[in-house]
Amino acid sequence: MRSSKTSSTPSSATASNAGEMRLNRYIAMHGFGSRRKADELIKEGRVSLNGELCTELATRVNPATDKVSVDGELIKSSDEKLYLILNKPKGYVVTHSDEMQRSTIFDLLPPEAKGMNYAGRLDKNSEGLLLLTNDGELINKLTHPSFKVEKVYKAVIAPPISKKSIQMLRQGVPIQAGTTQPAGVYVKGRKENSMVLKIVIHEGRKRQIRQMIEAVGSKVMQLKRLQFGPIMLKSLPLGHWRPLTPGEIKSLKSISENQVTK
Repeated sequence: MRSSKTSSTPSSATASNAGEMRLNRYIAMHGFGSRRKADELIKEGRVSLNGELCTELATRVNPATDKVSVDGELIKSSDEKLYLILNKPKGYVVTHSDEMQRSTIFDLLPPEAKGMNYAGRLDKNSEGLLLLTNDGELINKLTHPSFKVEKVYKAVIAPPISKKSIQMLRQGVPIQAGTTQPAGVYVKGRKENSMVLKIVIHEGRKRQIRQMIEAVGSKVMQLKRLQFGPIMLKSLPLGHWRPLTPGEIKSLKSISENQVTK
């Protein structure tokens, strides 16, 4: 029998804690479907936080200290931390499950990846490096704005843009979520009707690169992420995945450790 007591208060830790995440995200990353599905579980009264029924969708949890249960079953984080990268092809959506029955990245990954979450999405029509891990504390630090983790993209755009537009992109342009922060923008190739850009950003807003290019009067035709922090895609074949090396894992963790000591 479920408790009749309802918690409408977020986790006792402060919402500014970089190690926290939304409750629906935590549930989704442990294999209970999409965040939308997780919201349904919360609203239906099937989720408990630290022993109390929780129906507040805005609730935040700290994976290191909070205990979350679904239908009375405690979500247990694996003791073994797993880290891998995927070279995502176009046509796959970045989600644990899709209500429209589209192919997801987890169709390309091993069964043990079911409980992993991803550091930054790529939209369906984008490809390239996607970092996944079940290390919840690390992935939240890597995606928190304060850590300013560098992401590198290759973008084929059409039509070509002017030097003035490139300078605008470097300084910041207005998109739906507000003006972007300064970015690195480098011309890597040019044809009569198209241009190849290398773009380096430290943010992770939804469809940010595409909106940046649209803001200066062009359109992204192809988009590929080549690097996330110190992790590079290199020669990993499209649609394939591999575990991170011990050195790569250490370099990722050093990002958050260095930020904390500043």
